[in-house]
Amino acid sequence: MLQIIISLISGAVGGNLAGAILKRFNLGPLWNSVVGILGGGLGGQLLNALQGGTAGGASVLGNILSSGVGGGILMAIVGFIKGRLTKHA
Repeated sequence: MLQIIISLISGAVGGNLAGAILKRFNLGPLWNSVVGILGGGLGGQLLNALQGGTAGGASVLGNILSSGVGGGILMAIVGFIKGRLTKHA
């Protein structure tokens, strides 16, 4: 359960960091967090599956990093799609 919470928080942070860095794709703090949480959950689960479900100190750091990156990547993808849809509307 703690691993999931870490993934969700890290994803939210990753989504907001990506929004701050990639201003063009920024969805605002609320949506950066929401999309980041989704991406963080997916990123954390992907890492857990690749590691075979092992637990430990190294995997917690890996979980934080992969969830943060997953949150940032998903936020950038959603921001890109939103930008493209807005231009064509």
